[in-house]
Amino acid sequence: MRILLINVPHPSIGSRIPDDHLPPLGLLSIGGALIDDGHEVRLLDGEFGPMPVRSIKAEALAFAPDAVLFGHSGSTSGHPVIAEIAQAIVRAMPNVLIVYGGVFPTYHWREVLREEPYVTAIVRGEGEETARRLMRALEYGHELGNVAGIAFRDGNDVRATQPAPVIRDLDAYRVGWELIDHARYSYWGGLRAVVVQFSRGCPHLCNYCGQRGFWTRWRHRDPVRFAAELARLHREHGVKVINFADENPTVSKKAWRAFLEALIAENVDLILVGSTRADDIVRDADILHLYKKAGWQRFLLGMENTDEKTLQLIRKGATTTTDREAIRLMRQHGILSMATWVVGFEEETDRDHWRGLRQLLSYDPDQIQMLYVTPHRWTPYFGLAADRRVIQTDRRRWDYKHQVLATRHMAPWRVLLWFKFTEMVLQCRPKAILRVLFHRDAGLRHAMRWYTQMGRRVWPHEIWGFLRDVRLKNGPTVAQFWGAPQDSEEESMSAARPERRVGVREAA
Repeated sequence: MRILLINVPHPSIGSRIPDDHLPPLGLLSIGGALIDDGHEVRLLDGEFGPMPVRSIKAEALAFAPDAVLFGHSGSTSGHPVIAEIAQAIVRAMPNVLIVYGGVFPTYHWREVLREEPYVTAIVRGEGEETARRLMRALEYGHELGNVAGIAFRDGNDVRATQPAPVIRDLDAYRVGWELIDHARYSYWGGLRAVVVQFSRGCPHLCNYCGQRGFWTRWRHRDPVRFAAELARLHREHGVKVINFADENPTVSKKAWRAFLEALIAENVDLILVGSTRADDIVRDADILHLYKKAGWQRFLLGMENTDEKTLQLIRKGATTTTDREAIRLMRQHGILSMATWVVGFEEETDRDHWRGLRQLLSYDPDQIQMLYVTPHRWTPYFGLAADRRVIQTDRRRWDYKHQVLATRHMAPWRVLLWFKFTEMVLQCRPKAILRVLFHRDAGLRHAMRWYTQMGRRVWPHEIWGFLRDVRLKNGPTVAQFWGAPQDSEEESMSAARPERRVGVREAA
């Protein structure tokens, strides 16, 4: 089959402001499996430009695919864009098959199939094996009900098949790197870059996380093979920056150390950036020198809040003491810390924001990423937020960077004021400015200057967006807007052992 993978342009500020673009790892992962299964596959990346709908439609028509596959990492806020582009393509090519995957359609498959008749099928959960089985069934006219891990329209009804088993051997499938021109993708200020995954899932119980149940259980790639792949990307394609998409790559100290040692043995000059937990950093105090030697320059630490009661409410499983120690250890080993802080878990007051700011100052992170709480229907936190009022009904704004929930004690403008004031104080402290200007490590100095420059460019867009956006004074509750909680369906896949994978000839 001729298969077109489309990465739609995302509406978020973070996608529009930087001159850098990262490749869409999810679609490339599906693409590799489909290429190996004998299909002709092409990637159309609408993020460049960004491409208008008419241009995406024109390129799709020129390729004349049998099927178009959509997916987006910014799943909820990206859905309206995917719906618009998919509908435009189907109008131009009525017989084309539309397949949709990602976190949002995995859980909202009922609504998507009922409201968007042009969608042929939805891939639920991780897609490498499910996509290849689905495309074979569509190619040969086999019964879709026999394909695990999908949802489709069955006559006048919609139905989901049994959950697909998680992929236990992540090395059984490869990323389709040949689908991109590496020269077009960069990060960290123009350095050639890719997005990768060492692991999938997370064993922790944070009840607001929209990714935890999607992956069902934590697994990791072979550390040595993974290190060799990163080295090959550097040697053959000039890749300099490796951006880890993992929720928590450092879960297993044994596996993580094996990866670090294997990458050090490859002797390649890479910059590694990603996310992890503060308690893993503290646990690994004795091997942080290996982190640095392997190339780690920055970790985003998901601290989320500085109030102990709130951390207990969201089941973060962290403490402020651990968070502070992790930042100290990272600075000691020459690794930048970016602390995330989420506004809106509870109905904050001025006093709560002031206390949080003081705690953040005591942490002394190198960088700060401020976010707004954004409840997802399939997470346990949704039930806690179900009765709160929605002030933003444009789903393109449900991206963690826009206020979507009302706060009982504060008007939206006042929440924004605290949000931006906290960012300004953290980034404009004398010691933070001195690090940006005079850090003794030239690489870290470049990184902090680049991030600071991006922040200056994003600020006016965020403020203008706030002034422009329409917010409801008496909007629906979260449950009225999104529907009933579905945390009973949080795990999208089965942890049972998968069936034996058949080869291309057997599947045909």
